[in-house]
Amino acid sequence: MNRSVLVLATTGVLGALSGNAHAQTSLTLYGIVDAGVVYERGAAAGNVTKLTGGTQSGSRLGFKGIEDLGGGLSAKFALEAGFNEDTGTLGQGGRLFGRQAWAGLGGRWGDLTFGRQHTPHFLLLDQVDPFGTGLAGASTNLMATVTRTDNTIKYSSPAWSGLSGELAYGLGEVPGDTTANRQLGASIGYAGGPLVLKVAHQRVENAIGTDSTRNTLVGGRFDFGMAAASLGVGLNRGTGAAESRDYMLGVTVPVGAGALLASWIRKDDRSAFNADADQWAVGYTYALSRRTNLYTSFARINNDPGAAYTVGNASEAGTGNRAFNFGIRHKF
Repeated sequence: MNRSVLVLATTGVLGALSGNAHAQTSLTLYGIVDAGVVYERGAAAGNVTKLTGGTQSGSRLGFKGIEDLGGGLSAKFALEAGFNEDTGTLGQGGRLFGRQAWAGLGGRWGDLTFGRQHTPHFLLLDQVDPFGTGLAGASTNLMATVTRTDNTIKYSSPAWSGLSGELAYGLGEVPGDTTANRQLGASIGYAGGPLVLKVAHQRVENAIGTDSTRNTLVGGRFDFGMAAASLGVGLNRGTGAAESRDYMLGVTVPVGAGALLASWIRKDDRSAFNADADQWAVGYTYALSRRTNLYTSFARINNDPGAAYTVGNASEAGTGNRAFNFGIRHKF
């Protein structure tokens, strides 16, 4: 992410206070402010036009810190608050640091972090989606995922010749039952040069620790230079007989100072309802600078009988089966 950085680096004084002359601490302030106009059509309650915060990317204010502990070991943390600049309210249901809140240790062996964190499954979907799980073409309109989990212990490995992986365990914190409400996630794959190819899995136990939701995603992206192609296949199992398949094809084409985005997503519902749906989406982003860009996008969902999927964006679920949006995003 391009951002302006506020860094506080201390050496001598902190070293004397900590007893480590080589200790160094840095603090980074960063964020995104995103505002767009959204036209939603096809809702049962009627069409709506609104100003929305976080259309391409959820608006946020974040703090990251790292301290060198010596011997290749470091302490680190992240606190990230989501907000809606159209109303000035907090996002994520009013949580103070609803996007991220974790602390941990890092080294040559990887990172071990504790707190509210993104799931490996969502991180892969965001990586291969041409729309980055934002704008009207967000893959999350149809593709099942769990964005982030509370009470999570996560291990992220370093990359070895492009290969890396993650393991995540979210504690359910139910007295007398270690399986109730817990979540488990993992991913493994390759990212190097023009190629990204990974598989990720997320399992969510219910309140009594029996039935669960299981989502598996195989995702890939290859940059040919003149264009980048994306592919995603999701396998989903819910409680009871609920089952579905997700398929995504996407392309990103650099055009001048911007990029043309397009994707097709198919929801194949394999339950008794057979409530299938397709989404077609196109968009364009134009860079005014390294930190600021304009955007526009349109998406339409064709729902089969029994399906009621809506076109949302990075911060909203949407109300209708069609949406058009345009706006501006600034990173700092």
